[in-house]
Parts: sequence; C-alpha cells; structure tokens
Amino acid sequence: MLVYIINKHGRPLMPCSPGKTRKLLKAGKAKVVKREPFTLQLLYGSSGYTQPVVLGVDAGSKFIGLSATTENKELFSSEVQLRTDVTDLISTRRELRKSRRNRKTRYRQKRFNNRTKSKKPGWIAPTIRNRIVAHLKVIENVHRILPITSIVIETAAFDIQKIKNPDISEVEYQQGEQLGFWNVREYVLFRDDHKCRHCEGKSKDPILNIHHIESRKTGGNRPDNLLTLCETCHDQYHKGKIILNLQKINGFKHQTFMGIMRKYLLKELKSKYTDVKNTFGYITKDTRIQNNLPKSHRIDAFCIAGNLNAIRLPYHFLQKQMRKHNRQIHKANPSKNGTRKLNQSPYIVQGFRLFDKVLYNNTKCFIFGRRKSGYFDLRTLSGKIVHRSAKCKELILLTARRTILMEIKRSDAIPPIP
Repeated sequence: MLVYIINKHGRPLMPCSPGKTRKLLKAGKAKVVKREPFTLQLLYGSSGYTQPVVLGVDAGSKFIGLSATTENKELFSSEVQLRTDVTDLISTRRELRKSRRNRKTRYRQKRFNNRTKSKKPGWIAPTIRNRIVAHLKVIENVHRILPITSIVIETAAFDIQKIKNPDISEVEYQQGEQLGFWNVREYVLFRDDHKCRHCEGKSKDPILNIHHIESRKTGGNRPDNLLTLCETCHDQYHKGKIILNLQKINGFKHQTFMGIMRKYLLKELKSKYTDVKNTFGYITKDTRIQNNLPKSHRIDAFCIAGNLNAIRLPYHFLQKQMRKHNRQIHKANPSKNGTRKLNQSPYIVQGFRLFDKVLYNNTKCFIFGRRKSGYFDLRTLSGKIVHRSAKCKELILLTARRTILMEIKRSDAIPPIP
C-alpha cells in the first residue's frame, strides 16, 4: 500500500513504499498526519522531486470516480458516494415552516419579493450547489497528497428532448408537449381525456383530482409523475382501499443536474487550477471497451486520466459524503398532550461523536448510532453491520468524524490490458 508524503511546508511529494516509511518514522524524520489515506509529513528539507501526475475525474450526480496516474503506475483510486437527501430535507423544512407560519402569523399576507433568486445573481439550487462543492472538495483532497499537474474531467451533456423523442428536430425543440396549455394541470386533464385513470368514469364522480405517482418531494410536478383520478378513487387510494396498477416512470433529474452542474464546475476548476481539460462520456466508453475493462466509476476515471499502460492499484478508497449537522430542534410530530419532543441527540457520548471511525474487535468501522447509556451502532461504509449495540469501553477512536468518510476496499480482479 502506498504512503503519501508531504514536505515540512505542506506541499505534496511522490508517494513511497511502506518500508521507507518505517525507516523515516524510526529515525524521527517524519510524523503521521493522516490515517486514510496514510500520509506522512517530513521534518527535514527535501529536494522536492516530482513526476507528472494526471488526475482523472468521472463527475456525476450520485457518484464521483477519481484516479491519479503517472505513465507507469496508478497512485490513487477512489469512488465517492454523494448525498441524496438534500431535496427531501429542504422540502420537509419548507412544509414545517409553512405550517408554523400558518399557526403563528395568520394575519401576515403572502410575500413573493423576498426570494433568494431575486437578491443574488448567479444563484443555483442548493442540491446542485452541494454537488459542485463536493466535487471541488474531493479534488482538493487529492491535490493535498499528490503533486497533480493536470486534471481531465468528464462532464456529460444530455439532450432530454431527444431522449424522449428521437425524431425531434429544428423548431420542434421550442414546441414542448405542453404547448398551448395554461399550466400542467390543464395538460394532464387533456392528456387523460378528462377521465379517471383507475375507474374510467365508472364512479360517476364529476370532481377530478391530479394525483402524484411519486411524492412531490422526489417526483416533482412533471407530467410523467401526474395522473387524473376522480375524487372517490383518490380518497380511497390514500385510505389504502385500492391499489393503482401503474408503473413509475423514471424522470431525468440526474441528467438535468449534470446539464446545469457541468458549466459551473468547469468554471470553478479552471479558476482554481491551471491545466484543466474536458472530455466526454462516449470517449471514455470507447476507451473502456477497447481495453476490455469492466464498468465502474473509478475505472472510468482511470480511462479518463489517459495513462492506460499504468499498473493499477489492487485497492481503492470508498468515500461517502455525510450530513454534518442536524439543526432541527424539535420533532415534527407532537405527542398526545401537544408538546414537541427535542430532536437533538447529545453531541458527545462517552467521548465519541456520530460518524467517528473506531476500532472494534480488530475491525475498523464507523458510529452510525449512539445512546446516552454508552452503546453504539457500528457499521462500515458499504452498509455491513458490525454490531448493533457495542459498549463504549470496547471502542478505540481512530479518526474524528469528517464531512467525507473514507475506508479502504480491496478491488476486484481487473484483467490486464493486452
């Protein structure tokens, strides 16, 4: 396993072998500054010799692939799992604030001139901003341990209208499916011929409702997620008396994220680093197929870096982005007497925090749950349960919690490039 080196001024050098690491530590010429990836800082001046290192980045809305390579070997390989709960948290917060204002400030008129969009030019949605910041953070983390000379990043541009209608052309791009309708509701009623999609008008109920197949939090108000139901069927469905035999249609949320995120990400990378290049998915796919490589985010990043003759690492780092704070003071549902219980758990329990990396029975794992009594729920980043209720006295703290957690994973057998 490679050991990453930084000089006494904090600048990254080329990694070294574990044997040389032991000699440096034994002679008192270096100190450990990070466990994963294992990083040493030299306590003496060095020549600063480095080689050209290319960082390949497979950008995505749910996963990021990273691979840093020279002409001869791969120096870093990682897959990063991004947060997917931002949309749900923001929607829940909006609902709670709306209900609270309705209870406490009924007299106040609605105001629409205090939105963030009108105040801050260049505003982008928090979900997209979170992903951009995560990309910049993991790229910066690699720069701290390796002397990266250039970055090659794959950003995707999706033609969503072409995906929906392969025969679309010219002026049809300006004429969407809702052309001529006032709003989405009117279009959905017209599409469904003003009939209930479940009973086909057998209930004789003249009142029609627009029903979300998926909740508005996850599915949104796109027409594919809406259908017409009469009020009778709509009420019976929410009471659990009938089942709708409808297939959920996957939207284009992640494709839309990538289309918006790509230009902002490239702009910020080019303003921060000198040599940044852009590539596309079809080039990566062709390179992977020609070299008989399996599909994976870290392998895509290896292909993006371009040094295909480099010896690949037999392991990679699995990273996961976690929520750092929970600012909700009270629980959403009140108790029977009308009081709301506190939602916040103790910050520190017996010297441990949530998502601290600990050692339990010679197994490295993370704290995913804690109790005041001093018992912890231990798991790995891949979801494997180590122990449901481990005593605090049996734990050894390895690394304090961070926004991005990391553990080492043994890579699958990869066929050599012919």
